[in-house]
Amino acid sequence: MALKDDPIEHELSGMEIAEVSVEVSTVDHTLEKLRRKYRRCRRKPSRTKELWTRLLNVPHIALIIAAVVFVVVVIMWSLLWVFIFRRESNSGAYFAGMLRVANVEFIPEYRQAESHEFVSMANRVQHVVSNVYRMSSVARLYKHAVISDLSNNHKGGVLVHFWLVFVVPRLKTPAVCEECVGVILRDSVHTSVKNRSSVGYLLGLPVDIDSILINGGVTVLCPSTAVQRSDYTSNAAGSQCVDKLYANLPGVNVPLNIFSSWFGVSCHVKLTAPPGFLIRLTITSFLIEPSDCVNDALTAYDALLPMRGRILHRLCAPVSSPMSLVSTSNVMLLLFRMTSGNKVFRGHFEALPVEPCASYMETGSGPHVSGQIYSPFHPSLLPPQCSCSWTFRTPSPGVGVAIHFQNYVLKPKDMKGCEHGWWKVNEVIFCGSYISHHSVFRIPDHSPEVEFRCSARLSDPPFQASYSSYNISQPCPESHFLCSTGLCVDKSRRCDGLDDCQDESDEVFCSRPSKSCSGSSPVHPLFICNGESDCIDGLDEINCTQETTCSAIRHRCSSGSCILKKNAKCDGVADCQDHSDEEDCACGRPAPLKNLESLSGPQRIVGGANSVEGEWPWQVSLLFSGHLYCGASVLSSDWLISAAHCFSKDRLSDPRHWSAHLGMLTQGSAKHVAEIQRIVVHQYYNAYTFDYDVALLRLKKPWPSSLSPLVQPVCLPGPSHTVTDSHSCWVTGWGYRSEDDKVLPSTLQKAKVSVLSQTECKKSYGTVSPHMLCAGVPSGERDACRGDSGGPLACQAPAGGRWFLIGIVSWGAGCGRPNLPGVYTRVNKFTSWISSHIS
Repeated sequence: MALKDDPIEHELSGMEIAEVSVEVSTVDHTLEKLRRKYRRCRRKPSRTKELWTRLLNVPHIALIIAAVVFVVVVIMWSLLWVFIFRRESNSGAYFAGMLRVANVEFIPEYRQAESHEFVSMANRVQHVVSNVYRMSSVARLYKHAVISDLSNNHKGGVLVHFWLVFVVPRLKTPAVCEECVGVILRDSVHTSVKNRSSVGYLLGLPVDIDSILINGGVTVLCPSTAVQRSDYTSNAAGSQCVDKLYANLPGVNVPLNIFSSWFGVSCHVKLTAPPGFLIRLTITSFLIEPSDCVNDALTAYDALLPMRGRILHRLCAPVSSPMSLVSTSNVMLLLFRMTSGNKVFRGHFEALPVEPCASYMETGSGPHVSGQIYSPFHPSLLPPQCSCSWTFRTPSPGVGVAIHFQNYVLKPKDMKGCEHGWWKVNEVIFCGSYISHHSVFRIPDHSPEVEFRCSARLSDPPFQASYSSYNISQPCPESHFLCSTGLCVDKSRRCDGLDDCQDESDEVFCSRPSKSCSGSSPVHPLFICNGESDCIDGLDEINCTQETTCSAIRHRCSSGSCILKKNAKCDGVADCQDHSDEEDCACGRPAPLKNLESLSGPQRIVGGANSVEGEWPWQVSLLFSGHLYCGASVLSSDWLISAAHCFSKDRLSDPRHWSAHLGMLTQGSAKHVAEIQRIVVHQYYNAYTFDYDVALLRLKKPWPSSLSPLVQPVCLPGPSHTVTDSHSCWVTGWGYRSEDDKVLPSTLQKAKVSVLSQTECKKSYGTVSPHMLCAGVPSGERDACRGDSGGPLACQAPAGGRWFLIGIVSWGAGCGRPNLPGVYTRVNKFTSWISSHIS
């Protein structure tokens, strides 16, 4: 129906109805077509929307997340491979080397690395060396050579110091061993050697084959070897951490002072002297924090590169009194490493002329001292290579030469080499070693020739001796006894309980003295004032606090006076007038947390039993790289004592690998775990005989006093301390239960033993040092074993007194064998040495 005055209505009024109906049909059709067209153009978005709807279902979300994680993992793994694993699998190996270019004149310009002459010679040698290794079996691993220094010596020519750098896959590390790298260069020279000469030619370069030395190759695969790489980088061209000093005037001191900066110091100082001269370095003071060369250290090398095999000396502790060391050639390298703080080195060096060490000595007719002999370069340390000879003459054929050493002894050479001096006396070879007492070496010849050669790997301490004549047929006066050390002591001192011979040769194989308390003969010194009433009337224990002459069997007070009482230290009675015997006595008073009557248990170690908590508060377990290795004892809040043989090897001497577990009954239950800052091994320790087997360990942080009584020091015995039958002695540790045992006990074990006389000890083992003692039982059923080394042998004074550290577990023949007791370090022989370090 149309509305009035509507124009569309007027237009449509003239049309046929059929036409109108067609027109209406066409509009509807058009609308339907448009709708369909719209649907066709929107069909793709609709499918995408449907796809997202399906993907957003829970199972599909899990698949998407998994795919994304997979892609991220692949990318991260690739990055790790490129930047970490690949870098680790291709690590650097650095070798320091030397060779002498013969028939080439050395010129002063070679000392300046920036000079045209140095660069020209360095490029020539670098080209030759690189050509050798690029044509060798390790060509694919070889990277480059770096010429560090050019110097000269008394042999002429030019001495070249260089670095060889290899890029080594982990699996091919053996291919670039130190010996392999050296052989390649030597073989290349050897093929061109002619007419029995030592000089061969490499691309026209004359090289002395005998001068080739390759040393110090360490593959940088772990942090502990990073020092080797830093040595290389700090020596490389352009480094700001290398200083070169030259001593051109003999006998003139060249000052050398090094100060630690805010960030510390790690530098190399290269010293050079003219050919035909040596270098003497004098250290007047060195103020550092002792840390076993981990942080602060000075290392002196007998070369211009830090070559492991050319180390002269290492200083890891402060130096307060002047000392000096001498090189074996005209060069020396000093590597300083000082952390931040008030650290300083003061000293100087000089050119020392090479002079022959030989003397002709005449003795007098009597036993009085005729003169002195000294080690080469005395009082400097002995270099690894040196020699000296002395020719003696006495008045008559029946008079020989006696050499009196202060801290040195000569013994016939055995199958082992001489570690501290090689001696030839009238064609007979002897080895020298350092000791803490005097000795006399007698030569039954009126005109002997004595030759000495240095033989230590590092610089040795100096020695001096006096010489005199002696009657060959009667070395000691008739009223004297000849000791194994060569000393002569009065026969009246034989078997008096005092070690007059310094090796106990006057106190062994003595019959046990009788407890004669009546009659005209006095009471034997062994029984006087030992804390026990050996005489019925008690005469042996009276007047024990009266002052007397000092000896090793009498207690010395801080004032210097001595009293007869042997075990005066920390016995609860003030025996010295200055009361010094009762000072520093906060020790040796354990307070077990359980009843001691229930100590026997099923876990027995060579006759031992389980301990209880708090029973041995000074016992320490020493772990090396996380594994039980040795034991130790608490001496103070920051010092422990153990055996030197626990730390005798190079890796074992690094305190960073050790940890001390204190206040522990079962492994893993320590009340305090401490890192080790410093290890002090006795300077005379002998790895073959275990003599002087004692070491001190300083903790990085003291154990807190709140841990008492579970952690407590053991008392140190005085030099005169005597163990009697009334003492109760126990050895403790976590070592094996038997010689063939494979499993360590978890609970601290203990075994009661008896201290034997030195005569009984020597019957079992023969030669036993006076610094050792034996303890055990005849059946061998109670003994220490592997894993107990360094642990305590503690003895309690009678009537519930304090516990004293009498011995340190050292060595023995097996574990628990009959008539073969354990051998311990005798602690009272080292009281002064211990006090000098921990006080």
